[in-house]
Amino acid sequence: MSHAPEMPDLPTSGAHCDEEYSLPCAEALLAGTLALMTGYVQACCDSHRDAMGRKIAANLQMLADAQGFTPHFRTVVWSLRGRWDQQCKARQDVAASAAIVAAEQRRVLWHTAPEAVQ
Repeated sequence: MSHAPEMPDLPTSGAHCDEEYSLPCAEALLAGTLALMTGYVQACCDSHRDAMGRKIAANLQMLADAQGFTPHFRTVVWSLRGRWDQQCKARQDVAASAAIVAAEQRRVLWHTAPEAVQ
């Protein structure tokens, strides 16, 4: 008697078995969220990081509301969603502050208008 899990039937055609999966909706959402989290951490620049963080938080919200998971799992996911929301808001606040500082620095370079023009 083997305790190894049964492997599902895999397509034998030319399909890429490592790139195509057939998962139930909740599992696919979880897998996609984990992939986004990996991309968020490994991103070399910040250009997409904000959008990825918002999508991660939205996916965690959907996972917390999804049926088919235990209440304990949904509680953990709900807590994670709150942390991702906080992180996204903190990044937005930092970006807004940086934009204000940059605008002020550019404004310092402006010349004042003369009091009278000849």
